[in-house]
Amino acid sequence: MQAGFAFSKLADRLTSLAGLTTGELDLLADMPSSIAHFGTHQNILRHGDEATQCCLLLQGYLSWQAHESLDGQITAICVPGDIANLHTLYRPRIDGNLVALGSAIVALVPHRFFREVAARSPAMSHAMLLMLLADHAIQRNWTVNLGSRDALTRVAHLLCEITVRLQIVGLAKDFRLSSPFTQSDLAAACSVSPVHANRTIQELRRRNLLQWQGKTLTITDWPGLVRLAGFDPAYLSIRSGADNARPPYARSATADVAVA
Repeated sequence: MQAGFAFSKLADRLTSLAGLTTGELDLLADMPSSIAHFGTHQNILRHGDEATQCCLLLQGYLSWQAHESLDGQITAICVPGDIANLHTLYRPRIDGNLVALGSAIVALVPHRFFREVAARSPAMSHAMLLMLLADHAIQRNWTVNLGSRDALTRVAHLLCEITVRLQIVGLAKDFRLSSPFTQSDLAAACSVSPVHANRTIQELRRRNLLQWQGKTLTITDWPGLVRLAGFDPAYLSIRSGADNARPPYARSATADVAVA
């Protein structure tokens, strides 16, 4: 397995979903890619594009945004280790805008590489399918988040999800993470006004659940945030028994919800 985070974050993501051997993960070492740097709110893919490459996020955050939305409605957030447009292996046409949230580094990998890996290894093919299904499960949960939770719970749930997804790839240690968005971005992700988003963050601070200083967000009371959000990480499809990939915080989160 090639050293370096370009491959290790993707390996962490895949092994959180499926049991893969070292030999199977070594297939990623031959990954051809070009590295691209993007600035805040810069477009990576636009609605109507025909994708021929997958966007593997190495550093920073990406978001999918509704192209018809004047306020930049965010419909999904990608963290390091995610392949933002894995679905374009099967349907190349882009139906939204893929945008950088802050500075981001992306590996652009030709579709043919993932098709070849899938053909060579049924286990890797299965892992990529699980990754795609997990992305769809996250999307369904976002729909529930926007449709049935109030603003405070929406924000708390989103922060719980992002934290666990970062922990899967070895980030957000000690519940400290680089903020995935500005408060305006948070508003666009939770379908509230920027003023309401600011008030929501202030309320979470008042409850001593988090601190948000500059570009660093620290969750100071994880069990409390989980209880407020009603967060159950089961929809993230983290593999049972994957001790090196499944964060202990994710395992305890379900227990916290059950007790609440």
